[in-house]
Amino acid sequence: MGFMDLSAGEKQTIIQHLEELRNSLLISVVAIIIGAVASFAYSEQILAFLIKPLMLLNETPIATGVTEAFFVKLKISFISGFILAFPIVVWAVWRFFRPALYPTERKYFYILFPISIILFSSGILFSYFVVLRVILEFFILIAGQNIETMFKIDQYISFILTFTIPFGLIFQLPVVVFFLTKIGVIKYQMLAKNRKYALLIIVVLAAAITPADPLSNLLMSVPTFFLYEVSIWVSKWSSPNKERKEKGSKFFGKKKEKEDEADEEK
Repeated sequence: MGFMDLSAGEKQTIIQHLEELRNSLLISVVAIIIGAVASFAYSEQILAFLIKPLMLLNETPIATGVTEAFFVKLKISFISGFILAFPIVVWAVWRFFRPALYPTERKYFYILFPISIILFSSGILFSYFVVLRVILEFFILIAGQNIETMFKIDQYISFILTFTIPFGLIFQLPVVVFFLTKIGVIKYQMLAKNRKYALLIIVVLAAAITPADPLSNLLMSVPTFFLYEVSIWVSKWSSPNKERKEKGSKFFGKKKEKEDEADEEK
């Protein structure tokens, strides 16, 4: 069925959803830009904080290009802007999904919002203070005494970003699973049944995100799979409320839910 075959009411609903999506994206982008502009004023302090793990290992980053330092600070500013704007991004996502929730489900936002911020911050701090330090020490040790290590600042910052932001987003997994379970999109049986496939996907994604070395892959894969296991338990102890069970999912409808239950019984 194409868009032209839909009724006027269905077309209007789709258009409204697209407008809400556009507004949510616009709010997120504007918030990130404002955060980036504010961060650029403190880019020197932020850069000093980021290179501190390297300085503690008696290594000083270098810039080999004329514009390299400027673009590094620009990159730092946008990433810092995203981190500062993350609460607003979460609110914008909530704003988009809010019409699809029942009134009794909307209260979960006030619980999940602070938890989401805490987990995002925890993921970034864990990657910076734990993962990054281990990896830097490992690579410097592997270089040995016969090789003088010199770290280009743009490559070093890009290296940090491959861990910090992904870790912050990965730590959102329990929150996302709780939300999707509550609205009836997923069930813990599905997560548990597909555990081995999830592990494969995690390893592949970790290899794609992190540098091409086993240690980085391991340090990304193990915490992610642990969070997946935690998410299974979160999903198990979460269930759609009475209203959603009676009326069905606004995403798929009651018919779809019955089909899922029939598949599970098989």
